Amino acid sequence: MAEQELPGVLILDIGGIHGVLQNVVALLQKHFRLITMKEFLENKKEMSKKIQSVFVFERRPTIDQELLESLPNLKVIANSGVGVDHLDLKMISNFDVKVTNTPHAVADTTADIGMALMLASARRLVEGNILNFPGS
Repeated sequence: MAEQELPGVLILDIGGIHGVLQNVVALLQKHFRLITMKEFLENKKEMSKKIQSVFVFERRPTIDQELLESLPNLKVIANSGVGVDHLDLKMISNFDVKVTNTPHAVADTTADIGMALMLASARRLVEGNILNFPGS
């Protein structure tokens, strides 16, 4: 019996400055065939049919009308961040594509650092740190 091909997910790149992190790549590869933007642009005709999802990592790749028009089987845009301000939700919905994000993913850590900074400020911890004095 032939093994069913995994659905394609478009990503900007793997690793590097703007690419998807290696540990995320390993997770994605369990469920998807990763297609980088470079692979997609080199063979749009074949790749466009395979891509059912776009994984937006650190606001990349940019989702615009041209990209959406070139992906006839696109079902979902998965945003790895909390917000979706960088996505034109109205335009995307015109293509009957769903958008996901990760709400509350960093809520606890954001609250923790906020409290820590307020306490450090109230107790003047930075000013009192002996390492900050000249000649230390």
